Formats: sequence, C-alpha cells, structure tokens
Amino acid sequence: SPPVKKPTKTASKATWKKRIKAACEKAGTYQPYFDLTIDALAEILTKRDAAEQKFIETGAQMVIAHTNKGGATNAVQNPLLRIINDFNRDALAYWRDLGLTPAGLKRINDKAAKNAGNVTLEDILNGAGL
Repeated sequence: SPPVKKPTKTASKATWKKRIKAACEKAGTYQPYFDLTIDALAEILTKRDAAEQKFIETGAQMVIAHTNKGGATNAVQNPLLRIINDFNRDALAYWRDLGLTPAGLKRINDKAAKNAGNVTLEDILNGAGL
C-alpha cells in the first residue's frame, strides 16, 4: 500500500470565512446578508478538515473491520470517510446557494436578470431624483 501522507495543517474557521467571502466577491455574488451562510459553511469545512486529518492519522483506510455484538467481524466503510462525505455533501448545498457552483451562479444570475427587467416607471423616476 502507498505511504500515507502526513496530515497538513487545516485551515481555521476564520481562514475559511475569508476564502469563501473572497470567492463570492470574485464571482460577483457576495451580499452582506450572506455572512451567516458563509459562517455556517466555514464551520462545516473546518469540521470536514478535522475529520480528514483524523482519517489520515488513522491510516486512511476506506474499509475497516468491525466486530458486531454477535462477535462476527465484517468489512465496513470507515465511519470517518462517511462523515467526510456527509460534510462534503452539506457543504455543496451551501456552495450552490452562495453561487459558487456553475448551477448556483447561473441561478443567481438568472434571478438578477429577471429582476432587472422588472423596473417600474416609479423606480426610474426615483433613481433620477424626480
């Protein structure tokens, strides 16, 4: 089996928040009211990183032996791998909502374009100071 990589230092929650906000700004989707969503995503990614580090530290085995109450030993998916996959699935939903996936960005851009077409005469007059 190939040697297991030593765990690298994982990003802190604050670092994840900065990275996510910067990605939103670059994509043109950042709004201040996204900060709570960004905070939640940063928490998920921090926990995912910790689980990945633990997975690597314990040998990075995808399948492990598990002995049940009856004494039978079976091969099962490593619970750490399941946790990592769950965090990744949860994070994907947040990435999408923030417009940081192709589908999420398209949805946000389509909504903005639709709303831009709904300008009323009152909006125009108010914008002109009239």
